[in-house]
Amino acid sequence: MSLPAPYNEVIFVSGIGTDVGKTLVAAIFCEALQAYYWKPVQSGGLDYSDTQQVAERITQGTAACLPEAYRLRLSASPHAAAAAENRTIQLQELRLPAPRPLVVEGSGGILVPLNNTHTYGDWLAAMRFPTVLVSRNYLGSINHTLLSIEALRQRDIPLLGIVFNGEIYPAGENFILQHSQLPCLLRIPDMPHITPQHIQSLAQQLRKQLMLLAAG
Repeated sequence: MSLPAPYNEVIFVSGIGTDVGKTLVAAIFCEALQAYYWKPVQSGGLDYSDTQQVAERITQGTAACLPEAYRLRLSASPHAAAAAENRTIQLQELRLPAPRPLVVEGSGGILVPLNNTHTYGDWLAAMRFPTVLVSRNYLGSINHTLLSIEALRQRDIPLLGIVFNGEIYPAGENFILQHSQLPCLLRIPDMPHITPQHIQSLAQQLRKQLMLLAAG
């Protein structure tokens, strides 16, 4: 059974910070929805980019991964990486690719600067993409998660729910869900080595949860 909107259109994957698992979550969503993947800005890691990682993990492979709008050498925030190459990221150049469904992955968190004026939050507020927030349990992550939710809601960006990645911390997760009134879309356990089989199993779990939420 196919999923209704917004799951068959465009979904944005954001995080509460760096290294929380956005690329992993994006791959799981791509697998669950048989969606295309697009990362608008890749800063650093060009020898093994997030796009390449997703392509290796999903059954559609490279055919479902779309080229970045910006590929920058420096591993830094997008605005700094672009400045190091005497470039400026222009929001009008972040034109959405045509294929659907489409999973779009951001860089870092919601307020990461794209240029000296605009953050990812500004771009999202203009585009109005339904957004998934990835949280990872560590000391301070409750605060970072709730601040991210506030930042998204202040910009009237629709939130689909939260994905918790890594070590399970029920007290923190339950507080976040109760306080935010958002659904948990998926819990991802710690996995030292992620295989396509892991992605497929988690994608099945995610799809079941999305079907339940879509049914009301």
